[in-house]
Amino acid sequence: MKRRIFCKLAATTALCIGAHSVLPAAASAGTPRDTLVVAAHIGDIRTLDPAESFEISSSDLINNVYDKLVGFDPHDLSAGIVPGLAEEWELSEDGRTITFRIREGVKFSSGNPLTAFDAEYSLRRAVALNKTPAFILRQFGFSENNLETTIKATDDRTLKITTDKNYAATFVLNCLTATIGAIVDSELVKQHEVDGDWGNSWLKTNSAGSGAYSLQTWRANDFYALVANQEYWRLAPAIRSVFVQHTPESATQRLLLEQGDADIARNLTPADIEAIEGNPDLVVSTDLRGRLMYIALNQGVEPFDNPKVVEAIKYLVDYRGIANSVLRGQFTPHQTFLPKTYLGAIDDAPYSYNVEMAKALLAEAGFENGFKTEILVRNAQDRMQVAQILQNTLAQAGIQAEVEVSASQQELAKYRSRGHQIYLGVWGPDYPDPNTNAGTFAQNPDNSADADFKTLAWRNSWEVPASISDKVLRAEEENDPEIRTSLYQDAQRAFQDSAPFAVMFQQTEQTGMRNGVSGFVTGSAISYVYYWTITK
Repeated sequence: MKRRIFCKLAATTALCIGAHSVLPAAASAGTPRDTLVVAAHIGDIRTLDPAESFEISSSDLINNVYDKLVGFDPHDLSAGIVPGLAEEWELSEDGRTITFRIREGVKFSSGNPLTAFDAEYSLRRAVALNKTPAFILRQFGFSENNLETTIKATDDRTLKITTDKNYAATFVLNCLTATIGAIVDSELVKQHEVDGDWGNSWLKTNSAGSGAYSLQTWRANDFYALVANQEYWRLAPAIRSVFVQHTPESATQRLLLEQGDADIARNLTPADIEAIEGNPDLVVSTDLRGRLMYIALNQGVEPFDNPKVVEAIKYLVDYRGIANSVLRGQFTPHQTFLPKTYLGAIDDAPYSYNVEMAKALLAEAGFENGFKTEILVRNAQDRMQVAQILQNTLAQAGIQAEVEVSASQQELAKYRSRGHQIYLGVWGPDYPDPNTNAGTFAQNPDNSADADFKTLAWRNSWEVPASISDKVLRAEEENDPEIRTSLYQDAQRAFQDSAPFAVMFQQTEQTGMRNGVSGFVTGSAISYVYYWTITK
């Protein structure tokens, strides 16, 4: 088994290392000093176009291949928003227009100079394509009909964006740190446009960024390889090649790590983390992430349109038991849609595992004998284990749930089309502002099948009560942090009472690494992985 895994890894890693390095033989552990090999579950990647990508693994990749107007300092993520491609910005008196000053001397990986016109093209492109993450920008009033006036470069170094009303300034800037805010090489992308697709077909499998790395190869459900941009405006990365191998099994990740065939293992189970903690060649890093594990109940399917059934299921989750067993050290109980460290997050935990309470609520709803249903879950080990436990606890109240395990792409497609009954998944914030989760868990302006904004609430056919949505909308515009905090706290408590969601856990990511790997930043709760900070 070891030989077979290594041979596959060695053959594919060679694609990204190039002639300057030679892979070691299987018997001698270790990867080249200027090459980073990561074992991770990356089966959720569907596209590499930043205007379309909305998955966690592809966001890690895009964070290293593209730059945005503003971003974060990976060495001090608590510092908040810092300059990116825009070295400074200014807000107009009416609060609606932000003028960005683009830094000079930045080049794309292609060698083309980066200007404000690339930023104009990129943001207009993201709005016009109107793919899944487009709501992050379109919520500010940008549309195909007004792009020429709302997103406009006036010269090579000046970009102006004008929103439809006065929003909290940090809200707008935070949205520009999202994946969809990545700036693409307009000259290169235009060369690959087909039938007015803004280069979308080409960018699904290629890159056109100014980041620390560029894409060399991506094979779906297999691996991706990045090569360093030695002219990167921040610094020349010490790691010249990054190779990320799709490795869904924790045992295989651990094997590769222990043998030295991988430098980093991203998805080790608690048992495998425990097994490597005494190994002097390995270290374990821990970081609080913003990802939430939750279950969602499709209110377009009976009986999940019944509030009593929804409430009953929230009492059939063994929050503490799951956190202390299959998710030990990797998730902690958390029952609200705002992750800890976000403005307005609360610690309220109104639900606990209570079978008798659940049975009473089901009886009130007319389901004293339970019912049959399905749990849709991705083929990730931790989620499948949680789904099996949930299957057992639901059965305690007479609910017979079949667990439907699907590959990432099939699972997401079914969820996004409202084809599920119960969905168990993980949600990661798109930007470090509370609206990132409030706007998708607790907003659904149009519940129709052809709605423009297909939020998580929409996916579950939940018509959000005005008592919740109004608070979220008011918070978007509120610049006073105390008032904004209060609005989000009130919205979350009402959400906990009535939403067809049971938020269960917040991720605490544990990463296994070889000794000698330093500077690995997962992004904590506000960003994604950084490779250009790593040395070996």
